Amino acid sequence: MPMIDVYAVAGTFDDKRRLACELGSAVMRWEQVPPIALFRDNTAAFIHDLPDRAISNVSGDGNYVRVQVLTPVGTLDREKQLGVVKELTEIVAVADGDPTQADRTWVLLTESPEGGWGMAGHAYASDEIVAAARAQLATGSEATEAS
Repeated sequence: MPMIDVYAVAGTFDDKRRLACELGSAVMRWEQVPPIALFRDNTAAFIHDLPDRAISNVSGDGNYVRVQVLTPVGTLDREKQLGVVKELTEIVAVADGDPTQADRTWVLLTESPEGGWGMAGHAYASDEIVAAARAQLATGSEATEAS
């Protein structure tokens, strides 16, 4: 149930909502969580348009994209980290319409501390998230893909 922030110069992406959905769906696949409402409704991406010249590397180049992915602690092992970074980079390059954007995309993976995943006013620990997912799966009403 990631939270994703994408920072790019305004005009980099034409369809921000589609990009947000694709990024969130990709990370959910790598997390290997079931497509239940608990995860679908609490996975989001925020596309931040920055003014021209607001992004720069040390060389002065500003055509970079930064993707920050926040997940609950322990969600992504090394294989999943590698997969997430690769796939999100590819998604960004396609959304930009420039295959070379992949070379200028930074993906940063971070984890919230145990007990630091807040939803609906409650700071959830990992075992509480698992329990909530199991309870939702037990009802059988939410175990289908969103269309």
